[in-house]
Amino acid sequence: MAIEGKAVAGKSWMWIVGWILSMLPILFMGPMAIAFALFKMDMVRKGITENGYKEHHAPLIIGLEIACAILYAIPQTAVLGAILLTGYFGGAIATHVRIDDPGWPFPLFLAVITWLGLFFRDARVRALTPIRWGV
Repeated sequence: MAIEGKAVAGKSWMWIVGWILSMLPILFMGPMAIAFALFKMDMVRKGITENGYKEHHAPLIIGLEIACAILYAIPQTAVLGAILLTGYFGGAIATHVRIDDPGWPFPLFLAVITWLGLFFRDARVRALTPIRWGV
């Protein structure tokens, strides 16, 4: 029973659950961000300015978002991607709290789902956590 990037032998259900959970932040932060950047840039710029940032920051913020999602989606860089996404979500939470936006729990939810997905799909992450479920 070697620790690998994939599931431990006999625990393929965990790997599947991990990828299902991981797809939420991957899809939300990757393809959806690209779609908004390409087709709804006016809406993106409006949202950026409403959150207190300058319009010219939109490409940088979207680019960072997409890069973090790509790193998280690649098994070899998933832990780095999860760490960077956690920082990104922390900034989103701080931004929403600063402007009294009641939507601040959504980035927190995505951060938790990000790490739960990684926990289930990567035995190395499970080995580092204090949670033991006989896996």
